[in-house]
Amino acid sequence: MKTLSLLAATAMAASAPAALAQQAPAPAIESGHTMLTVTAQGSSTREPDLASYSAGVTSQGATASEALSANSAQMSKVIAALKRAGIADKDVQTSNLSVSPVYAQPKRLPDGNYEDGPQKIVGYQANNTVAVRQRKLADMGKVIDALVTAGANQVNGPNFQLSQPEAAMDEARVEAMKSARARADLYARAAGLRVARIVSISESSGYSPQPVMFVRKAAADMAAAPPVAAGELEMNVNVTVQFELAP
Repeated sequence: MKTLSLLAATAMAASAPAALAQQAPAPAIESGHTMLTVTAQGSSTREPDLASYSAGVTSQGATASEALSANSAQMSKVIAALKRAGIADKDVQTSNLSVSPVYAQPKRLPDGNYEDGPQKIVGYQANNTVAVRQRKLADMGKVIDALVTAGANQVNGPNFQLSQPEAAMDEARVEAMKSARARADLYARAAGLRVARIVSISESSGYSPQPVMFVRKAAADMAAAPPVAAGELEMNVNVTVQFELAP
């Protein structure tokens, strides 16, 4: 029995490296050849055609019910203003709804310390926020103005996007691969070698927008529709390419 146990343990130990090798096989290249790993970036720019931002109402009341009731009435006006401004129902989604207590500031004692004891609730605060997608960017300033006029006291954004980014991403991918291949050829020539083949390619990508933030406390702060500049979006693709170099 001891012999069988020892043989089984030996077999398991011998099979472990093989199992690991199957999970993460090393790229195979011919004997005498060299592996070169190159990381390169490609980019493309587009004018955005979509923006997202948030609009919300914060209300306070003596009770939770009073705060929520006031908030609901005001938020209904905000959502109605969005619809009148041409924002479709599918482009408005509740992202946050909360009711929380408002506590009194602790009393400060003559010695500079604060009075111990449980905090006293002096009221309640209700928050309701919707996420908005703006498809007509030229109307965005007017929509923001309408929101604040309707009672929104929290407006944050926008985050500019492309509704269909694949064409721009493909341009960046092509540029990244051209750059990687040119760099590989350069290294190969400098080393007296040539590029035999591509062994592997991996990619990471993303947007590089320029975010803007604006917050308005009351309609009186908005003498006119705020100017909103969409600018451009830059799509970036990073590729890591392994090349096999041969003499």
